[in-house]
Amino acid sequence: MKKIRVAIAGVGNCASSLVQGISFYRNGKKKNGKNGNGNGNHHSDALIGLMNESVGGYTPSDIEFVAAFDIDQRKVGQPLEKAIFALPNCTKIFCSEIAPTGVTVQMGNTLDGISEHMKEYPEDRTFLLADKKPVDVAKVLKESGADVLLNYMPVGSEEATRYYAQCALDAGVALVNCMPAFIVSNPEWAEMFAKKGIPCIGDDVKSQLGATILHRTLVQLCMDRGVKIDRTYQLNTGGNTDFLNMLNRSRLASKKKSKTRAVKSILGDDFPDENLHIGPSDYVPWQNDNKISYIRIEGRHFGGVPINIELRLSDEDSPNSAGVVIDAIRILAIALDREIGGPIFPACAYLMKHPPKQIADQTAKKQLAEFIDGKGTRPVPVEAVPDRRPLALAKERTGRS
Repeated sequence: MKKIRVAIAGVGNCASSLVQGISFYRNGKKKNGKNGNGNGNHHSDALIGLMNESVGGYTPSDIEFVAAFDIDQRKVGQPLEKAIFALPNCTKIFCSEIAPTGVTVQMGNTLDGISEHMKEYPEDRTFLLADKKPVDVAKVLKESGADVLLNYMPVGSEEATRYYAQCALDAGVALVNCMPAFIVSNPEWAEMFAKKGIPCIGDDVKSQLGATILHRTLVQLCMDRGVKIDRTYQLNTGGNTDFLNMLNRSRLASKKKSKTRAVKSILGDDFPDENLHIGPSDYVPWQNDNKISYIRIEGRHFGGVPINIELRLSDEDSPNSAGVVIDAIRILAIALDREIGGPIFPACAYLMKHPPKQIADQTAKKQLAEFIDGKGTRPVPVEAVPDRRPLALAKERTGRS
């Protein structure tokens, strides 16, 4: 298969887990002599943790990194394989041996990427702004030959997310918007990607097995079994820069909307807002990248008799995200191969909290499998895409046709 060339905006914990993961699965594959065939779940211990070893023929080994952007002085100017382990990153190190990527982290555009309150915290917990001039991101994306850009901006970075989305459009590069700043689910942005024939997936990544997918599944199970849900909440604590950043409640609007909508779409629009509470609760430094979630559901089953569900989930936040992004990258490669532009709707619904259209998880999974297999999917007609220059540029760089 062709290599999928990936650029990263924001070399934080999530990027660290993804880069580690690519090496982890590539090394495991070499040691075990395994080759991916078709689609579906893995069967090798060396591939534990992947939702799919192969996505349309693409395996994790087909992903390579070609560019990276950050604003922290401990990362800018460093090789990507070293920057992912620099402070304030604090996620679990599960693959310390990363082969040289040939990528040097370049200075991105800060905009609203750093919250003022973070300056009050110890240096090993917060961002230290590099004294560097931002590079021309769109130019770097073009010159690197990137196929896909991952947006890992901090929560609340609305301007920065729009900036990187525009860079993706200008460079003809597909976008995975992992953050809750609404791009792919915004009709105007979605139309711009569609018109330029550039595929995108977003918004706000839904962890592989995190609080959102677990909450949705429990709610759906209650409803399927005839339980009337009266009220529910989801509370989360963590100790990474994401949770520190979210102590500034003014940056939380899109995050709360994204997480709440993901669950309310199962409950129904008529479910009272006052009986549904979802959102980050507090920053606990010693938790580092470990996120602890508390879910409570109160309802009534047979005879109107009360039933309560209490659940505590403890997970390493960033690897949980990487387990989904590794599939999103490969799905976008398929879309590029087929010249499909705009939001990939089943992928958005299955992999993201705030997609353009909410679809039940099992239905989205089925539709996504059909998309990967090429069933019921047509490329965007040329006449519907008035400006195909970015796509032509991408094809010239990657050899995709």
